[in-house]
Amino acid sequence: MASVAPDKILEIKQLISNHLSQSDINNSIRDVLSDYAQHHPNAGPISRDTLIRELKNRGVVDSMMQNIQFGNQQPSPRQRQSLTTSKPTVNMVDTDKLVSVPLEQVNFDANRRHLYLQFLSGKAFTDYLNEPQSEGYPGYSSSSLASSFSISILFRNQRFRTRPFACAGEPYINQGFLLELHKDKQQGEYGAMADTQTLLSICDRVHIVLTRKDTIGETHLISSHFLEWRQVLCAPVNKANRILELNGIGAENKLPVGVVNVCLQLIPPLNESVSNDILAAQLDLEHSKSTERERLFLIYAKQWWKEFLEIREEHRTRLVKIFGQDENGVNHPVFSFVQPLRSGRLLDTPREAARFVSLIGYDRHSVVGNTDRTEMWTQTHAFLARNCGDCENHAVLLCSLLLGFGLDAYVCKYFDF
Repeated sequence: MASVAPDKILEIKQLISNHLSQSDINNSIRDVLSDYAQHHPNAGPISRDTLIRELKNRGVVDSMMQNIQFGNQQPSPRQRQSLTTSKPTVNMVDTDKLVSVPLEQVNFDANRRHLYLQFLSGKAFTDYLNEPQSEGYPGYSSSSLASSFSISILFRNQRFRTRPFACAGEPYINQGFLLELHKDKQQGEYGAMADTQTLLSICDRVHIVLTRKDTIGETHLISSHFLEWRQVLCAPVNKANRILELNGIGAENKLPVGVVNVCLQLIPPLNESVSNDILAAQLDLEHSKSTERERLFLIYAKQWWKEFLEIREEHRTRLVKIFGQDENGVNHPVFSFVQPLRSGRLLDTPREAARFVSLIGYDRHSVVGNTDRTEMWTQTHAFLARNCGDCENHAVLLCSLLLGFGLDAYVCKYFDF
């Protein structure tokens, strides 16, 4: 066997280290250690040779070697076959130069512009200072005796969720997601890259939902926040660190539950950053249009209600739901919660859609004090992130799925006196 130069050894070690940091091999190693401890309780610590043998038996080592290329080494026929079936134009981004976190590598399509959103850490979660902490994986809650946080995000039909992390006063998160910014169906999957004007016109905000899973397995909705990401267009090299103040839900929507440090990065960056005045003018224009739409609908709703009462005298005692309040205490027309949802191949029939909705847990929203029942029309993303909700949430989701199948569906609200 020919000797390997020291610089090549360092290169191989660096490649393996980079691959370990971006893959799920750490979880595979922990699974092997857990299984070994269960089947050999009196054998003591596992040896290195035994660990390597178990990893080889599970195919972890072969999978890692297939994904790592050393220098100018030519791939094997099996590797060439796997490379030809992968997505084209995929590069690697060294995010160690983009954010001040340990080295990671992110796959991205060079024909598209992306937003890299990274959650770094949290602070001031004072309600969870005395939570019991897990002694397992550092920074993450893996014990059934400890509560855990999770963050779910939604951006332009892209949904992601973090791994559970420790429920603490200052939780350590350090997890990021790559969000595609430009989806023009008319140009196909590989349309032109989004320019500055296109990025400014994307008014969709990133919906961030924080949930907590307690020691008995129940999931609670902690906060729901909408992030305006376009401020990164004005930052130098399109990179910005922000502090998000997360508020509570329902009656506690004005009270902060904690803050989260995030890093936003535009990949690839623009040739020239956007002026703050241009972004402010765009946001003011969108706000004025939204306010005008709300004003016109309110005028129309008042006129419709007046004519509705004049039709019959008994209409004055009939209950009609026009506005609903979401988890952040914002009033929306109830029809805005319902929109056609096409599930594709996930749900084949309306019967399967009804079965899917029925499997989601039911929990009536409660408030402090002995008061009448308080409605909360939770956003669909927050409802799915928690996997539990009130009757309004189930009805809205089912109606949206049935509309996606082309059926004539409505939501009927029942009031119990």
